[in-house]
Amino acid sequence: MSFPIVISNPPDASRDAVRTTCPYCGVGCGVLATPRTDGPPDIAGDERHPANAGRLCVKGSALGETVGLDGRLLHPKLRDPGSGELRDVSWSDALETVAGGFRRIIDRHGPDAVALYVSGQLLTEDYYAANKLMKGYVGSANIDTNSRLCMSSSVAGHKRAFGEDLVPVCYEDLELADLVVLVGSNTAWCHPILFQRIVRIKETRPEMKVVVIDPRYTATCEMADLHLPLKAGTDVRLFNGLLSFLAEHDTTDAGFVEAHTTGYAQALDAASTDAVNGFDLAQCAKACKVDRHDLHEFYRLFARTERVVTVYSQGVNQSTSGTDKVNSIINCHLLTGRIGKPGMGPFSFTGQPNAMGGREVGGLANTLAAHLELDNPRHRELVQTFWGSPAIAERPGLKAVELFEAIEAGRIKAVWIMGTNPVVSLPDGDQAKRALARCELVVSSDIVESTDTNAFAHVLLPALGWGEKDGTVTNSERRISRQRAFLPAPGEARADWRIICDVAQRMGYAGFDFSAPHEIFDEHARLSAYSNDAGSSGKTTDSDGKTGNEHIEGDVQRVFNLGGLVALGRERYDALQPIQWPVLAANGSEQCGTARLFGDRRYAHADGKARFVATPPRAPVHAPDGEYPLTLNTGRVRDQWHTMTRTGKSERLAGHVTEAFVDLHPQDALSCGVREGELARVSSRWGTMVARVQHGGGISRGSVFVPIHWNDQVASDARVGAVVNPEVDPVSGEPEFKHTPVRVDRFDVAWHGFSLSRHAPVLDGMTYWTRVHGTHFVRYELAGRKPLTDHNGWAQALFGIDDPHADWLEYEDRTAGVYRAVHLVDERIESCVFVSARPELPLPSRTWLAGLFGKGRLDDEDRAGLLVGQPIGKGVDTGPTVCSCFGVGRNTICTAIREQGLKTAAEITACLKAGGNCGSCVPELKKLLVDTELERLSTA
Repeated sequence: MSFPIVISNPPDASRDAVRTTCPYCGVGCGVLATPRTDGPPDIAGDERHPANAGRLCVKGSALGETVGLDGRLLHPKLRDPGSGELRDVSWSDALETVAGGFRRIIDRHGPDAVALYVSGQLLTEDYYAANKLMKGYVGSANIDTNSRLCMSSSVAGHKRAFGEDLVPVCYEDLELADLVVLVGSNTAWCHPILFQRIVRIKETRPEMKVVVIDPRYTATCEMADLHLPLKAGTDVRLFNGLLSFLAEHDTTDAGFVEAHTTGYAQALDAASTDAVNGFDLAQCAKACKVDRHDLHEFYRLFARTERVVTVYSQGVNQSTSGTDKVNSIINCHLLTGRIGKPGMGPFSFTGQPNAMGGREVGGLANTLAAHLELDNPRHRELVQTFWGSPAIAERPGLKAVELFEAIEAGRIKAVWIMGTNPVVSLPDGDQAKRALARCELVVSSDIVESTDTNAFAHVLLPALGWGEKDGTVTNSERRISRQRAFLPAPGEARADWRIICDVAQRMGYAGFDFSAPHEIFDEHARLSAYSNDAGSSGKTTDSDGKTGNEHIEGDVQRVFNLGGLVALGRERYDALQPIQWPVLAANGSEQCGTARLFGDRRYAHADGKARFVATPPRAPVHAPDGEYPLTLNTGRVRDQWHTMTRTGKSERLAGHVTEAFVDLHPQDALSCGVREGELARVSSRWGTMVARVQHGGGISRGSVFVPIHWNDQVASDARVGAVVNPEVDPVSGEPEFKHTPVRVDRFDVAWHGFSLSRHAPVLDGMTYWTRVHGTHFVRYELAGRKPLTDHNGWAQALFGIDDPHADWLEYEDRTAGVYRAVHLVDERIESCVFVSARPELPLPSRTWLAGLFGKGRLDDEDRAGLLVGQPIGKGVDTGPTVCSCFGVGRNTICTAIREQGLKTAAEITACLKAGGNCGSCVPELKKLLVDTELERLSTA
């Protein structure tokens, strides 16, 4: 199906609103941003954007709270080699340092001695310029991206099966399907807008089925008809079993397989290797550790349902067998011919806003721009000819993990990091620290000055952030959308593409004289159509009438083609509306996007056929043992993003999960000697971290889960990347974030507590701390191994108070080991600290105390409550945040359930609004309904 491209003037729905795109996950939601002179911008969903039709998740809704300039990198900086201190310099000096350093190292050691490490946070135009610089001018493919860590297994799987990195389906297929299978994807939390599309269609069409395949019971499972809690790492066995089951029960499209695919016999043979006499369902269920009857029900559902969409995400990709997992899923769709038609197909949900755009322009170390291949001489010739460049990389570069290994080994002597924080996000994170510490030249383009990675940078370059930069991104369904600037550039910050071009020109390279992002997009579009027989041929003309290089002998056909977007010019580029590629030039003036691929049953391999790929099961490289008996799984929480440099600024986002945690089964906790609510150390052969123990109820025995977001800027020792093993998929190079052998031990402390203050406390000598951002305060969770003997002196030192006349309220119970202190200034709370030596004694409500910081003057009830350690007055303590969209706490919800007799999540929404926006808290609302009913029955 094709749709005409719509290029229109800005909307009149809101006079001053700017249409842009959310910078978080790969859903690619449209955003209406309205700047304000007296505060942060107003944010709303764009009803005209097809990805979200006006809806935003809580992270998107809170974007206006994250664009402040606190912590921003606003000026170029150089690190003094003697003192190690950073100092402001001019752009000219900074650029000359970068260009001169790279040029000197290239001249001395060759082009492979330098590298770029980029990010899915870059816009396509930034990505294009960086790729062109490295591969076409420096002549090295040592440019890789943090997208390597989340979706490169999908890229590899697509290329093996389809001949090109092609996502065949679109979001509409989720609503047309009769069965949606969610594999390794906590969609409710990680892609909530798409999850809510599935929920809404299931409510109107209850016969639609949803199956969740995930080792954990997550929020996504709440709406599933069936949950298969498979053993971590056994996805290939499960889908090989499905392939065998379909073949055994003759649920195949034999005509499609014969005419349009190759490799079926080999794939089926590999899938059946576990069976002695044909497929053995019981054996497969045992290997995957799932109930035999549940597995059979899933296989039957898949077999008898024509319209099936199989969604997969990081639980599939982030594995040493991630590419095989992807192909084992695709194999099942090929065998049944369920691809290229509405409501069916395999669907990769990407994690970053422009992971797809980076793939289009060759942001990965093993690809070229425009879906061309580095290891193909014909493709290299085509790109070099188009660029007119002096060189072209002749072999694939180093992928992310091996790139940082090469830095530590001294083979790479200069690295330029753009928009990412590898010290936190890479596996074996301490290795990344060692690598950067010994690197001759580390350059970082960033919007934040203080990150774990920037601590090692010799040069810091201030980049534009969301709301300030201008360009395009491509979402999970191949839809290109515009990110538009609506805020002024702060300080001396510049667009990433401009910084790249400035460095390139100073290195003596032509071909980087772009003056605006629309010119880069135009070159990107022309390259996609260049010598592509599905698009234009011969000469191509850009938006300014310049003629590109001559068409060279022999077309190189690829599906990726933006020929219909060539020569837009500035005005039409600025007004470009969301459109899915390929976008082909039509015979007339109309230009069309493409909703789904393979409707003609032709694939990108030379023979036009798709490939079955044999996927024999392989065990993870590292298995649990006596020393490290548990399996670590990592992932995201609902309201945070990556390393929290953006979401960490929002108080309402921070209120949902306030510190790093390790979720494990209660029996495993007993075996490890740890208790819920206490601190524990998580250790592997590669590193350690400390987190709070919790029993979320969704973890099977033998597994633990730790979120990825916390880092050394917000916690004392919570980087889970330091623990993760560095093994990678041999095909894609994607790391194994879901299967690291670990142990969990007690982390003994003499006391624990927390503080809230209007300024940062003095943390010298603190054993454990984690920081939470508030609107009027900063909150720290604290713990120490040394017993506190002088509470008053310690507390005043914590807040830097040396005034003997300070208004200081305090309470101490030496027997119980309880201490409370509050510092008041002009009857307003300035800071407070609460300490307990006994973990079983509850500390006061953080939510209640946070509310006191918003008051200009404390009343008598507030003072009394501070001394007794609890609020005085009904309804004062709303409890921990459940619905971040509307700021509704647990206590408020539970009280409404009890007092108003609420029975459903919809009734809670009608009463309190909770769950009425993005819906990602609805599973928690349902759990509170159950918990409250159980509490009533137990006290009846």
